[in-house]
Amino acid sequence: MQRILLAALLVGATCACAQDKKDTKTEVKKITDANELEKLLKEESNRFFLDVREPAEISELGGSLPGYVNIPLGELEKRMNEVPKDKTIITA
Repeated sequence: MQRILLAALLVGATCACAQDKKDTKTEVKKITDANELEKLLKEESNRFFLDVREPAEISELGGSLPGYVNIPLGELEKRMNEVPKDKTIITA
């Protein structure tokens, strides 16, 4: 089941990483390999999992991975205070 969720999340998974705390630039990387995503899930300790899908989409695909915070894309702008600025953000 987790492998299916990884594959489903991988379709739209991206990783945003602050390059330096003093640097306001952000590196955005599209993750295209399930093994790469699985490695990030296991090894990256300073991360925030953000699922921007609508609750209905999550239900249709069998749920989300443990630890993901669901903020639907349509609500993201008004809920940005819930997204940490000092962590790697992995979105689905």
